[in-house]
Amino acid sequence: MAVAARVSSPKKLALLVGCNYFTNDHRYLPELSGCINDVRDMAETLVSRFGFDRRDITVLTDEAGSHPMPTGANIKRALTDMIKKAKSGDVLVFHFSGHGTRLDNATRDEAIIPCDSNCITDVDFRQIVDLLPSGTTLTIISDSCHSGGLINHEKEQIGPSTVKRSIDAKDLKSKPRFIPHESLLQHLSGLSGIESQQIGDHLAHLFGEDASDKFLNKAYHPKKPIADNGILLSGCQADQFSEDLSPEGEKPCGAFTNSFQKVLAQHPGTISYKELVTKVRQLLRSEGFDQNPCLYCSDSNAVSPFLSQKRAGTKDVDIEATVGTAEKGVNLTTGVAGMDVKGNAV
Repeated sequence: MAVAARVSSPKKLALLVGCNYFTNDHRYLPELSGCINDVRDMAETLVSRFGFDRRDITVLTDEAGSHPMPTGANIKRALTDMIKKAKSGDVLVFHFSGHGTRLDNATRDEAIIPCDSNCITDVDFRQIVDLLPSGTTLTIISDSCHSGGLINHEKEQIGPSTVKRSIDAKDLKSKPRFIPHESLLQHLSGLSGIESQQIGDHLAHLFGEDASDKFLNKAYHPKKPIADNGILLSGCQADQFSEDLSPEGEKPCGAFTNSFQKVLAQHPGTISYKELVTKVRQLLRSEGFDQNPCLYCSDSNAVSPFLSQKRAGTKDVDIEATVGTAEKGVNLTTGVAGMDVKGNAV
């Protein structure tokens, strides 16, 4: 008697967040133009190039009528919900397009700024990555200022460059996706009504338990040693700005996301994380931008195919195993045309 079992293909899940800050106080949080376009373009790329199902892609934007809005709490909740669905071997993506900042404290921590200004810090991303099931990767793509190092203690593969170039994009209208510390402090002070020169005090007062653990005096200790499968592709170095573009006659976009899309279009085959970031860096430099994308991840992930893309001519399939009592014992069928379980051509 034979018993058949099926092993499902790895899932591909994504959370894409775009904040143009339409409804914020623009004295402190300047409105951006290209962030929502960035996540829409990313959604199309994930579906058409990498085989994601649209039903497995969650998009949060702050355009009128959107629900739920991309607040700090909603973004973190969506990330943890996505990780709860994941199993070993799954591919997860988080793309953020919007303002970033570098918190003015002794350790100069990086953060992204959701639509409600409830900053998500590098410590938060470290905690999120540590929730990943073993064998599951989370690729974080952040088109925001000061995004280098956004996963706390992640290994730098491609980082700060000694090459200095000035911006010379004369035909492009651009502005940095950056909020100075003083502007963010004034903005939060007006919202909280308390007197403090510490951004964390205002965030803790405004958002309570939904604020970053960095500001709640919580010690974080991983429950168990786990393999680190967080991968960060940042739009710039920790001390740089990412540009928001409004090209004449073209739709607004982020310089990093736009270059990222161009490189993928130019290289339809398999491309590693390291190759991808290197080529995006080169393209941005050739176009006159003074921002250097970075890559933070393990050595093995740096050279692995971006989003686990398969070589041309292969695809993800279910694996069927049939266990029987025949003399030959176990018979496995991979479901991959032209290959047996041992990898031999048939």
